[in-house]
Amino acid sequence: MSDSLRELVEVMARLRAECPWTREQTHESLRRYLIEEAYETLEALDAGDSDHLREELGDLLMQVVFHAEIAASDGEGWGIDEVAAGIRDKLVHRNPHVFGDVTVSSAAEVDANWQRLKAEKKQRTHPIEGIPSELPALMYADKVLDRVASQPAQSDDIGDRLLALVAEAKAQGVDAEAALKSAARRHADQG
Repeated sequence: MSDSLRELVEVMARLRAECPWTREQTHESLRRYLIEEAYETLEALDAGDSDHLREELGDLLMQVVFHAEIAASDGEGWGIDEVAAGIRDKLVHRNPHVFGDVTVSSAAEVDANWQRLKAEKKQRTHPIEGIPSELPALMYADKVLDRVASQPAQSDDIGDRLLALVAEAKAQGVDAEAALKSAARRHADQG
């Protein structure tokens, strides 16, 4: 771990021990901040502002460190080291073309291997199990369409029509969430 990361973890541990506000926080009380920081990071990414992106990634990292410190200080049996070890192990396992003897010739093969290894590990009993229900609707629809083989129902129901548009976007290789946001911004700029 770099000195800066180690110092960040130490600062958070001290805040958790000595700051009344930080000490009172729980995973649940920080929920909204995690969401806000994730969206602020996306906004910086969309703006193409590298300095702003660095700042927002720091705020997002602070949320990860904060939750890990809550877990460690509340005796949940894990902390930042376990978080880091878990993602390290996942990356090594799901990238056998780098850390093992699997040969790939394209990014699509890498993704297919990733998805296969993920499915083997998760052993889900329902196609949409593991898709966070808190995702924005377009992202949720996109994930569902990835997992459910049937075509969206054709009907006059607005929800079915929206789902069909997400399917159409997927078929064209378009991110429906990004396309809608871009169209809404253009509309706002004209108004």
